[in-house]
Amino acid sequence: MINYLASKVALSFGCLALLMGCDGGKSQLDNPSRGTITVAADESFLPLVTQLTSAYAGIYPNVHFNVVFKPEQEAINMMLKDSARLVFATRKLTANERLALDNLKIKGAAIKIATDGVALIVNKANTDSLITMNELRDIFSGRTKQWAQLKGSNQKNPITLVFDNNNSSNLDFVLDTLKVSSVKDLRIFTTKSNREVIDFVRKNPSALGFIGVNWISDSDEPLSVDLARDLRVVGVSNKTNPTGRSDYFQPFQEDLGMQRYPLRRPVYILSRESHPGLGGGLINYITRDAGSLIVRKLGLWPAMQYNREVNLTK
Repeated sequence: MINYLASKVALSFGCLALLMGCDGGKSQLDNPSRGTITVAADESFLPLVTQLTSAYAGIYPNVHFNVVFKPEQEAINMMLKDSARLVFATRKLTANERLALDNLKIKGAAIKIATDGVALIVNKANTDSLITMNELRDIFSGRTKQWAQLKGSNQKNPITLVFDNNNSSNLDFVLDTLKVSSVKDLRIFTTKSNREVIDFVRKNPSALGFIGVNWISDSDEPLSVDLARDLRVVGVSNKTNPTGRSDYFQPFQEDLGMQRYPLRRPVYILSRESHPGLGGGLINYITRDAGSLIVRKLGLWPAMQYNREVNLTK
């Protein structure tokens, strides 16, 4: 009788364990310190996203991020189709995109984590490293086609505009900022990545490249320093008639934070997480002290400032 009861108890515990392990997958949900999720991002944020996810995974050995880099709209579509938990993007969801989540009864979130900038780069042989927003509008309207039409340039060839992708956030942002509706008559060349834009500009003095500034703004990262070699980062002015170099600003930290650089843009994390999971853990990490230090190290302006307190003793 005792052996029979023991076997019944053992069987009951076995069934309970099996049920707990198969309870609709609930016991297998990820949490801030364990699990695997997919994160999608526009390729212009590759250095930023790579450093943030790697740093977080370095703290929690049971965490893994499948990071996928796509043009921004494709990355957002991945999240809407539940192929990605988080998206690093330059915008919030549109009303129609928001409705797609509402229909699934998913609250979602859009959290600003930084201010970024689209950097304009030219070959080191090109002496023209200053441009106004009006001159940019003239280039994208087709009124200005030659470098010789811009003051300060030593180049005589046509201006070649270089972007990373036909559907990239860099291109969309510049076109939207300059109110350009069509590029069919422009001399535009697209590559497959921000790195390829850098390589193209390095080899072509007539090129004007557009990249996410985090690719070249981390002075402590050897790759970033190497990529910035043989390039000039163009200073941009909002003024119609600048009177000196002080009227031009570059897409680096102070000018981004003080909102002086004209081609600055926000960086958001879009989330569809419906439970306190790994996505929320990464967001909390990024928006608090440690994550904001990484954003700052990359030369961007963190949305949440990390204030250091120094105690001086005699």
